[in-house]
Amino acid sequence: MSLKIDKQPLAVSKFLFFVLFFSNTYAQYVFPRDAIPQKISLHKYTTIADVGQRNLDVKFVMANFDALKPLQLETENDDLGFTQNNFWSKTVLKNPTNSSLNYYLETARPITDLVELYSVDSINGKITKLVSGDAIPYSERSFENRKAIFKIDLAPRSTQQLYLHLKSDGEAIKIPVMLYSAESFMTMISNEQLFFGMFYGILVIVAIIYFFFFFALSDKIFLYYSLYVFFVGLLQFALDGFFFKFVTPNAGWFSNHALLFIAIIAVFLSGKYSELFLKIKSNSRKIYILFNVAYGLLFSLLFCVIFIPSILLFSYILVNVLTLVFLILIVYSIAYLYYKRKPVDAFFTAGILFLITGFGIFILYNFGLLPNTFFTQNSSKLGTGLEVIFLSLSMSKLIRNLKNEKNELNRIALIRSEEMNDLKSYFLSNISHELRTPLNAIVNLIDSISSEVQDDKIKQNCQVIKYSSHSLLSSVNDILDFSKIEKGELKLEMNQFDPLQVLQHLKDNANRIAIEKGLQFEFSASRIVPHLLFGDQTRLQQIVNNVLNNALKFTSTGFIKFIIDSELKANNRARLILTISDSGVGVPKEKMDRIFASFFQNNSNDKRQFGGLGLGLYIVKTLVNMQNGTIEMNSTVNQGTTCIIELDFDVIIQEKKEVTGIEPVVCDLGGKTILVVEDNPINQMVVKMITKKWLNTTVIYVNNGQEALEAFKINQFDIVLMDLQMPVMDGYEATIAIRNGEAGAENVNIPIIAITADVMETTKQRVKDIGMNHYLSKPIKKETLYETVKKLV
Repeated sequence: MSLKIDKQPLAVSKFLFFVLFFSNTYAQYVFPRDAIPQKISLHKYTTIADVGQRNLDVKFVMANFDALKPLQLETENDDLGFTQNNFWSKTVLKNPTNSSLNYYLETARPITDLVELYSVDSINGKITKLVSGDAIPYSERSFENRKAIFKIDLAPRSTQQLYLHLKSDGEAIKIPVMLYSAESFMTMISNEQLFFGMFYGILVIVAIIYFFFFFALSDKIFLYYSLYVFFVGLLQFALDGFFFKFVTPNAGWFSNHALLFIAIIAVFLSGKYSELFLKIKSNSRKIYILFNVAYGLLFSLLFCVIFIPSILLFSYILVNVLTLVFLILIVYSIAYLYYKRKPVDAFFTAGILFLITGFGIFILYNFGLLPNTFFTQNSSKLGTGLEVIFLSLSMSKLIRNLKNEKNELNRIALIRSEEMNDLKSYFLSNISHELRTPLNAIVNLIDSISSEVQDDKIKQNCQVIKYSSHSLLSSVNDILDFSKIEKGELKLEMNQFDPLQVLQHLKDNANRIAIEKGLQFEFSASRIVPHLLFGDQTRLQQIVNNVLNNALKFTSTGFIKFIIDSELKANNRARLILTISDSGVGVPKEKMDRIFASFFQNNSNDKRQFGGLGLGLYIVKTLVNMQNGTIEMNSTVNQGTTCIIELDFDVIIQEKKEVTGIEPVVCDLGGKTILVVEDNPINQMVVKMITKKWLNTTVIYVNNGQEALEAFKINQFDIVLMDLQMPVMDGYEATIAIRNGEAGAENVNIPIIAITADVMETTKQRVKDIGMNHYLSKPIKKETLYETVKKLV
């Protein structure tokens, strides 16, 4: 934009003639005739006057410039300091050639509030006004550029006087007076675009990358570093005039204060990042306090900038002073850590040194001690860019260290997790042993009493005790199975079984509980159910038992239905279809997707209202999946639930075996001798109760493995029933000793049956590994014990 002051009447012309030709003579720049320069610094031909707070017009300045006591510029980029004063400069250009000359004049900093250029033609006295600065809207600039640029046109054989007016709100004013030809101006712009593109591109990429690292690693040092890089880039963006051009082109209060806001935030982030990176809080309490005092001063300055506009001039000075304070604090912290022989990242140190070097060169350039070159003009950016690069390298090393620390923590956590798993397994093994041992006695004593007494009332009470014991045993099994599922140790044990016989006990138990609760129990079994299947009968019992227990638990009135059906398939396979339905409380639809989750029950108070661990259906689902079966749950609130389980088994085509579970008419081992190695008197008593009815059978009892080895010296045995957990010498050690011949060469292959309350998979595997022939868990079933012994002897 330009404002032309038209030719005035004769009186004005005489006035200008007097001003131009009878005032003090100033040095003028005369363009050479032979070689027109591409770039000229006019500081040697420019004088400047500080007129304080006076708002003068150009005519007054032209008439009284000598009286303003102007001084010649000393350097290519004179620094006028932090000031709110008005400055007027004068430069004379002479074109002695016969051609028009077109140049671009660069002056002042991009952040200078007001820059006015008055061009006076010495021939006709015409005054042309050009304006720039960030206190006016960007659209009102005479030449659209982020810098204070003016286009200068010199007519042939003419002289122009240039009067420059500078005004700011307190930031430092510099006054370069550089003339560029059109070609050199375009070259400068191109070089700047390339340089700035690389500079700001690097900062943006680094800021974004480390912002992502913050989200990935959740370490706030990455957030501070990312924000520091962003705001230090934004600070340079504002100093270069881009912030005003692209963000606040309409000027105004925020535009005038944005530089201070950005600078304060950038300085704070640089301090906070350095404090965290150098671990100042843990390394030096005194330095940490100094950092916090500096933070307090920064935020106090921010408050003053917003609410006390009268100290705006001092705010620019203070923010520079605080920047220096933080830089000194960071350098001092690095030196302190080196002095204390504490680790300091070399890349971090190098980055700070590059920053100091870059700003040091920039300060020397500002004082005119270094020439005006592209390097000196942009030394602060080069220092900042190199600082960011080296700090990024140090952050990369930090990431590597964090990764190594995380790996080490994961390794330690894994070790501790394995230790905890071992402790949990040991604990569960002990719990199982301590609970199964008395249950072994209870169940077998109740069976014995029930078979010997005639009183129906006593038999009924015995059944209650027996079923209660089985309920407790079921809970223990659920806990152990849950642990096995978590560790991936749950395995199936395949054998032949009669499905109807296996489920008969569960049906009888459910019928008894239903009668006690006043429920109607309905049971039906299809005639096409195969008599003999091959699979894991124990897990089948567990599946049905858990579902039946749930149905009984959550049903107060109404019915329980248990239906067994079968579907024959190809390749001697059969599908067992088990349907259990009830008229209980039901499960809401929104909770059906979690019905098979561990520790899940319908309501949070169900565990108190109905009891149970909330593991039953979780274990059922796992066992069904292990057998490639399906389970379907349909439920309606206050109407009941229906569960359909389908499992496929191999069908054994042979004559139906004698029903397991019915006591043989005659238990006769034909004169065999059994060695029972058991330290618990109650368990010895249980074995005595079971074996006392066996004909032609001799049973000898010892209390530990050592006594068992001694017994072999004076007795001949046909089979050994070995407990595992015993004092002096446990069952594992005793078995290994027997297999190694310490009980005599003739007894190396004697059948050994492990009888233990430890049902962990690791125990079962170890029993096989050391050479035991079979494994039985307590409570012992008398029929199972007899069949196993008979088979082995």
